[in-house]
Amino acid sequence: MKYRLMMATAVAAVSLSAFAGTSSAREIKIVGSSTVFPYTQAVAEEFANKGGTAPTVESTGTGGGMKIFCQGIGEQHPDITGASRAMKASEYELCQKNGVTDVTEVLLGYDGLSIANSRKGKKFNLSKPQIYQALAAEVPVDGKLVKNPYKKWSDIDKTLPAIDIVAYGPPPTSGTRDAFVELAMQEGCEDLAYFKDLKKKDSKAFKKAVKTTCSAMRQDGPFIEAGENDNLIVQRLVADPNAVGIFGYSFLYENQDKLQPLQVGGVEPSMETIGDGSYGISRPLFIYIKNAHRNVIKGMEEFIKEYVSDAAMGAGGYLSERGLVVLPDDKLKSTQTETLKGKKMDAKT
Repeated sequence: MKYRLMMATAVAAVSLSAFAGTSSAREIKIVGSSTVFPYTQAVAEEFANKGGTAPTVESTGTGGGMKIFCQGIGEQHPDITGASRAMKASEYELCQKNGVTDVTEVLLGYDGLSIANSRKGKKFNLSKPQIYQALAAEVPVDGKLVKNPYKKWSDIDKTLPAIDIVAYGPPPTSGTRDAFVELAMQEGCEDLAYFKDLKKKDSKAFKKAVKTTCSAMRQDGPFIEAGENDNLIVQRLVADPNAVGIFGYSFLYENQDKLQPLQVGGVEPSMETIGDGSYGISRPLFIYIKNAHRNVIKGMEEFIKEYVSDAAMGAGGYLSERGLVVLPDDKLKSTQTETLKGKKMDAKT
């Protein structure tokens, strides 16, 4: 095992040395989160308008992007990946194993996870426990965990609409899915009496339940994995006014003429409620930069400067016009400085 690790490190070092000594004319390659994708695409378009070569931007999902990004150094590997959550320790270790040891983590701003439906549909308010009860594989009924029996929203609470539960959401490879599970599903189940009692009786069993039972989405029809293309979810919601969709706030923001947000805990997602934390399902967005590529890939340094510029990431910048909740001024300045200096990220734990 130690020999294989040493060999992998040696091969990565040779590849890095050879790559660093060359200059590549290929376009910048970017992968990652479907939520970050429209922001990166906007920067790519602005970069091209200013005379740069437009980067290739691919929506692979956060998890998929990390796997591709961390495969190694060299022309065949992407330069940047977008993420709708922070890099995991396991992903950091994969990068290290494959010689991707110098990475800059860039906090772009914040995004809310919207639950929305067609403007022709009924607008209603959901609590996090109700979200869990609607979408979990197993739920507590009469003091026992059972396969989810709820077919209509009104089955959960009679104040909710008497329409079938149909929810289009992201796949397991998506950072949006990770964030939704953590911020809505897990927090929702923890607020139910069954899990509160379990926590009092057996904290170890409770922690296990949060990771398993509280995180498993139902597979019997009401929850539908719609892939990494959030635009497809928008199309399906327009076609079915009774369905709801789960995606980043930017997609709701861009489709306000077609979609309306549902309230979560009595609060609608907006720039203000996401920024001040009053909207309960919000998360940070990132890009990760492979520093070994910065002075090799043509235009990459200039593209990074454009991405973190005031014109893009600042208040009133063109990314905020697309739904990004921007960083406070002091945090923006420090992020810009660290990014342009290529600050190496710390180990993930």
